Amino acid sequence: MKSILLIRHGQSTFNAHYEKTGEDPGHFDARLTPLGQQQAEEAGRLLADEPVDLVITSPLTRAIQTGQAIFAQRAIPFHITCRHRERLESSCDVGRPPHELKADFPHLDFDHLGPIWWHDVPDTPGPFANEPVTLFETRVKAFREWLRDHESQRIAVVGHGTFFHALTGYWMRNCEFQRWKAD
Repeated sequence: MKSILLIRHGQSTFNAHYEKTGEDPGHFDARLTPLGQQQAEEAGRLLADEPVDLVITSPLTRAIQTGQAIFAQRAIPFHITCRHRERLESSCDVGRPPHELKADFPHLDFDHLGPIWWHDVPDTPGPFANEPVTLFETRVKAFREWLRDHESQRIAVVGHGTFFHALTGYWMRNCEFQRWKAD
């Protein structure tokens, strides 16, 4: 029987600023705060005995950092996919090109990602284009099916609040994890 563990990333610099001000701070591809790193390390302790064969993580840095803090000490393969990236509504949801990610995480494979793997509309006024709800919902459905059909049986998925809410109907806190069945 397939076991899927969903894990939301730890607190990011965007989350910390937005919680205080309610404003987008312009933190593109936001990283974890020291608190976010602590949250991820604590999740790693709580999940130390969790059987996992594969870690699937979004290419957004805060998700990769969280996955690394939780699972890097274990010999578990990581698969980076933009299938469950966050819905682009804020600066933190704009990613970075694979070569920049590779410079920060040289042990991970980003070669399969396109140069712009996040939602992008060329010549959009402003710093980014919001991802339309219809495209987002289609992507969530496709991820559910992809995960359901994935050959690995014990999977940890590190991702994002809005995406996981669309997938499960539940709002997860930073570094919260829950077991989920892809039906």
